[in-house]
Amino acid sequence: MSKKARLVLTLAIVEAGLAGLWWYLASYGLQNPDRVAANFQEVVGQTMGMAMGALLGLGVILFFVAARNDGKGLPDKGQR
Repeated sequence: MSKKARLVLTLAIVEAGLAGLWWYLASYGLQNPDRVAANFQEVVGQTMGMAMGALLGLGVILFFVAARNDGKGLPDKGQR
């Protein structure tokens, strides 16, 4: 499996985990409105959205690095 494919698979799994955490936190706040602050939904949405966006932005940079490293590794495999 290439480095690009592993990176995309890992990012998809981590993003799905963050989305699940976001959903859990949002539903927890709805189930217990008396135990959370009035702006709980807004804070959770901003925080999780920022975390997912930052990870996706970092993933784009890492994808280009992985693509470059995959290209470097192909000629070496033929010489061994």
